[in-house]
Amino acid sequence: MNANLIKIIICVFLSGFFLLSYGQNIEFKKSNFPDRKKELKIAIKNIKKGDDVYKMGRGLYENAIDFYLKANSFNPNNAQLNYKIGFCYLNTIQKNKAIFYFETAHKLDSTVAPDIKYLLAQAYQLNMQFDEAISYYNKFRSTASPSMLTVYNKEIDKKINECQTGKLLLANLIKVFIDNAGDAINSSYSDHSPIINADESSLIFTSRRSDVTGGKKDPADNSYYEDIYIAHKINDVWGLAKNPGKPLNTDLHDATVGFSPDGQSLYIYRGNNGGDIYQCKLDGDKWTKPVRLSNNINTKYHETSASFSYDNKKIYFVSDKTGGYGGSDIYVSEKDEHGEWKSPINLGPVINTPYDEEGVFMHPDGKTLYFSSKGHNTMGGYDIFKSVYENGKWSTPENIGYPINTPDDDVFFSMSASGKHGYYASTKKNGYGGLDIYSVTFLGQPKPVVINTEDNLIASKTEPVKTVVIQEKIIPQSSQLALLKGTITDKKNNMPMKAKIEVYDVDEGTVIADFESNSLTGKYLISLPSGKNYGVTVKADGYLFHSENFNIPPDASFTEIIKDISMQPVEVGSNIILKNIFFDYNKYDLRPQSKIELENIYSILTAYPSMVIEISGHTDSFGSDAYNQTLSEKRAQAVVDYLINKGIDKNRLVAKGFGKTKNIATNETEEGRQLNRRTEFKILSN
Repeated sequence: MNANLIKIIICVFLSGFFLLSYGQNIEFKKSNFPDRKKELKIAIKNIKKGDDVYKMGRGLYENAIDFYLKANSFNPNNAQLNYKIGFCYLNTIQKNKAIFYFETAHKLDSTVAPDIKYLLAQAYQLNMQFDEAISYYNKFRSTASPSMLTVYNKEIDKKINECQTGKLLLANLIKVFIDNAGDAINSSYSDHSPIINADESSLIFTSRRSDVTGGKKDPADNSYYEDIYIAHKINDVWGLAKNPGKPLNTDLHDATVGFSPDGQSLYIYRGNNGGDIYQCKLDGDKWTKPVRLSNNINTKYHETSASFSYDNKKIYFVSDKTGGYGGSDIYVSEKDEHGEWKSPINLGPVINTPYDEEGVFMHPDGKTLYFSSKGHNTMGGYDIFKSVYENGKWSTPENIGYPINTPDDDVFFSMSASGKHGYYASTKKNGYGGLDIYSVTFLGQPKPVVINTEDNLIASKTEPVKTVVIQEKIIPQSSQLALLKGTITDKKNNMPMKAKIEVYDVDEGTVIADFESNSLTGKYLISLPSGKNYGVTVKADGYLFHSENFNIPPDASFTEIIKDISMQPVEVGSNIILKNIFFDYNKYDLRPQSKIELENIYSILTAYPSMVIEISGHTDSFGSDAYNQTLSEKRAQAVVDYLINKGIDKNRLVAKGFGKTKNIATNETEEGRQLNRRTEFKILSN
């Protein structure tokens, strides 16, 4: 037999084999289905219904799939239909199914659509098959028309880099547990944008479920409008999330964007004016009417995300306004002396990229920023990044890794103050439907929480400086801050009360932040980043102030301090310990750090001009009786002398020293001796 004829026969045989293996593109025509005309008519009708739904937008792609699959069951060998099914799946939570239909479409007709190889590459990337994705990105580049390359060439480079990053992150898994937040939080609808307060006791998020305020759907995507939902932890378990209704929610889109660390203020998003940020406050158990932030924050452009600083004096927010580095950027604005927001400052090119940044969250430690970005070293879509502000600059953003980040969008991440748990929304197998909210538990080497404190109270002759263990607690991946929380009550009736809480830098003598306890529960929550000596003063009309001192060294790990406070009414016999009156060791000269506490005493005496008070000094049991008595008297007198120099009548002030005669704790431990070394304020007459 002629050799050329043999080659022709082989080619014909192989062509037939491949047609049998892969099929050939079969159009929905009567000539292709002469004996199935009725079924063909139904299939064509389903395709038309699917097309009609498909054209209505991404929110209805899943509905379009239902119609397309019915037609596909009749004729699975149509390239265009397989392409449409693959495209729909690529834009739903079932992205893994897109590969089969794109591959089928490509094999049936490699020219079914100009972007088929590009979409196949995307499907493989989203399913973390990075080598296959790179191969198809390169195939698309080599076969695309010059006009398409003009549009896609830069994007192909970026996508290939994302795949390379994905391979690297996949090979270096981070140690975390990722758990669905459960059916008390998640629904069969999309639940997203979770934000928590500092101690992880309250969770606020956005959902598009059927019980939204107004009960209406957005005609743009045929999904329910977004509403805000709130859940609280009960015995370390999330209670059922509830819709707070109006005024927090309206009949249109309302979404969470930021939650203050103390849980008393909330930033929300509304679609007005192109998309603006509003603030509301918790008054007891009711949220106040949301107030639009000033024009320094909101513009005619899109403002989508915001976060409080730990002291509520800065707002970090996202905007796509002109003048940025590209797309949406992150900005920061500070409050002025009148409590108004100043003109914002772009965080700069270390944080912002030519692509979009989104989902900003400032950690309660005051220096760690979490945000999502389509730039930097993302493995695809938005990835979550971390940057730390130290020595006047932001560190290079660090991808927090897989499995938290994926090739799909990972956005709106928030972290507990402890650094132990994070929260974000994702689409995963076995979820409740749509986006679900997940908690992330970070794993690491356990460390005991120890705070080294200098004795800042009244010292006796033999008082050493020691290391004090504030709390024995094991925290994986600890943050560097102390979380102070508790309940403020009236000492006489033990009822919760609203009070103002001032936090100040003892060494600088400046007020850092002020907060309020909840008017209904009396609860308060304050973040104290490491590296400062903090004074805390609690005030309320008709009550003596209450003071506390917390010296948090720079290397201190996370600790949670529970401090319930009983406020003393202004009446004869009421007394308080002055915990921010400081003396040098073995001396009775007032240290400059005492000024704010002294001014608080002066303010009380000015507000009650007939009040007569006693200032008393106390020591621990170390040292001789005579020495301790003399030291305590001189320290009490130093406080009185300060007030006299401020203009307070000396007849209203009594200085007394009690030495070690009125100890209130054991002298067998440093903690007890520290409590015994104190200065007190007592009302003698009013």
